[in-house]
Amino acid sequence: MDVSKNEKLVDEYREKARELVSKMTLEEKVSQTMHHAAAIDRLDIKAYNWWNEALHGVARAGIATIFPQAIGLAATFDEDLLEEVADAISTEGRAKFNMQTKYEDRDIYKGLTFWAPNVNIFRDPRWGRGHETYGEDPYLTSRLGVRFVEGIQGHDEKYLKAAACAKHFAVHSGPEDIRHEFNAECTTQELYETYLPAFKALVKEAKVEAVMGAYNRTNGEPCCGSKTLLTDILRTDWGFKGHVTSDCWAIKDFHEGHGVTQSAVDSAAMAMNNGCDLNCGEMFENLFAAVKAGKVDEKRLDEALVNLFSARMKLGVMEKNDDNPFDKIPYSVVDSKPMKELNLKASEKCVVLLKNEDNLLPLDASKIKTIGVIGPNANNRRALVGNYEGTASRYVTVLEGIQDYLGEDVRVLTSEGCHLCKDRTQNLGQSYDRTSEVRGVCDESDVIIACFGLDSSLEGEEGDEGNEFASGDKMTLNLPGIQEDVLKAIYESGKPVVLVLLGGSALSVDWANDNIPAILQGWYPGAEGGKAIARIIFGDVNPEGRLPLTFYSNKNTLPEFTNYSMKGRTYRYIEEKPLYPFGYGLSYTTYSYNNLVANKTNIDEDGIELSVDVTNNGAFDGVETVEYYVVPKDIKNTTNVPNSSLKKIAKVSLKKGETKTVKVTIPEDAFALFDEDGKAVVHEGLYEISVGGQGPDARSEELTNTKTLRVEVTK
Repeated sequence: MDVSKNEKLVDEYREKARELVSKMTLEEKVSQTMHHAAAIDRLDIKAYNWWNEALHGVARAGIATIFPQAIGLAATFDEDLLEEVADAISTEGRAKFNMQTKYEDRDIYKGLTFWAPNVNIFRDPRWGRGHETYGEDPYLTSRLGVRFVEGIQGHDEKYLKAAACAKHFAVHSGPEDIRHEFNAECTTQELYETYLPAFKALVKEAKVEAVMGAYNRTNGEPCCGSKTLLTDILRTDWGFKGHVTSDCWAIKDFHEGHGVTQSAVDSAAMAMNNGCDLNCGEMFENLFAAVKAGKVDEKRLDEALVNLFSARMKLGVMEKNDDNPFDKIPYSVVDSKPMKELNLKASEKCVVLLKNEDNLLPLDASKIKTIGVIGPNANNRRALVGNYEGTASRYVTVLEGIQDYLGEDVRVLTSEGCHLCKDRTQNLGQSYDRTSEVRGVCDESDVIIACFGLDSSLEGEEGDEGNEFASGDKMTLNLPGIQEDVLKAIYESGKPVVLVLLGGSALSVDWANDNIPAILQGWYPGAEGGKAIARIIFGDVNPEGRLPLTFYSNKNTLPEFTNYSMKGRTYRYIEEKPLYPFGYGLSYTTYSYNNLVANKTNIDEDGIELSVDVTNNGAFDGVETVEYYVVPKDIKNTTNVPNSSLKKIAKVSLKKGETKTVKVTIPEDAFALFDEDGKAVVHEGLYEISVGGQGPDARSEELTNTKTLRVEVTK
């Protein structure tokens, strides 16, 4: 889109919004500042509910395509796929909106303002909401977040297809049970190096329409009323032109939880004065009293409404417009064959092969007479979808996917094995009440598919119905309940075992890594997830996923959950050897890298152009993820330097035996390090660029028996 043309159009929308707001009474203005904005009949303004969700599909509003959870999409390391999925989501969102408004249905979850993506950094694996994010890395989160926003909002010259929202701004990643009173403290360096880059990219590159504040305080200020975050950084430094919404009922935390104000009126005033335009909740009902008492200037209220009505005008929902192409999207696209096909593709691309000893995978179905599928996630629909989910017309669990794939040719036996987190499946039964059945299935089977891990009853948001413990946060990184004991019983059968882990976060599966020959990380793979995993197990699809977060060993020492310092966290600052490192993932084929060439060895404003040959040496076609890391080696005048930082990704499809030359440019700012004032500076010194299918760390080399190629450059 032409930038100058777009800015002119935005100005036109804002002028029309300003004219509309000027006709409103104070009561009418206040009625528009909450998520359930009231109708104003005399001005022909219809009711609009701002609250809608689309984290990995249109949520909570009937039938829609459920794509893999965000952390699974992140594991694809595929920017193009993220935009393709988001475009499909907004297509279904528009189709449902067009249908619903035809029947005057303007309920919650029926609008076009989608409160996604979640671009918080998954800094600690215990956080229950980490599976809503794109993982632990600021660069990966930025790139995937930008493309997701572009897919949601579209590329029309005049209208937004839907409005995306960058959340939760900022420095937010647990603990869930104290988020309404918690103060997340970080240094200025960590703020700008880790917690802000994705938000900045979404604002400045993707032109995201909305930003949502977090529940917690950041360095003393409640995020939904933070002058530092909402005014100084977001509006002034980044030039944000959209609207800001609070998280739901977060503003009442100002006086009830954080204790920074004395009353509801003061809390509403603090949020509005510092840049929050929209309240998810009812606290902004107090704005009428706040304006009357002189605590909020009515001009600031007018500015908030201009931001809000401009958004509705960008969406083209204030009036019928014949030139709005999105009004013509029919309901028939929802849950259609193309949507199911894209969903299956996304599910297949997100699965990570963590271990494949002696090439146990893929299995040859023609050599199997009976297969056992065991575990609490074998037939668990909840383990397909994660949270903030929609409703699929059909769910394919791992068990169902294997049954459908094998048909009548192979006998499929199954057992729940155990409860997900308790010691028995039946309340009146004894502990380990399914272990004999597990052993019986193993005795009869040629190979076992063990399906363990988590679901959204164990990890999720504080207050979600069904969270078993810790308000959605994990208390440990071990397999819950008696899962590992049951896995050991399966192992003791002596049969070949494939472990399929479903869940949205890192688990410390050290025992499984030492003993189980093949391990797949399936995440929450979406409604088609079981079909995708079956196709991978039996070799129709070659796994290509990469870990978007570090899997810590149970020998690792994690900092306190409430400590927001990055020291000892994530691949960038970890000081111990992890179980599985960020960026790691195996394939059924092998790739080699040769002829890495840089166009120069000095860093300048044109960056460094790199060329490398990638060859598929194995017997399977595949897609390789080429990862480019900058490794500071000998840098002057710096402190708290990361081990390495991902700075570029390239996806390359290769037939068996095929070689392709991959060319990228690493920009100058990729070598920048953040100082104590939060400034990005390319310091003088020696840097290394690492190129390969993994990170440059020792654990990746140990797991793959492969080193990345390196080139040294200087500033």
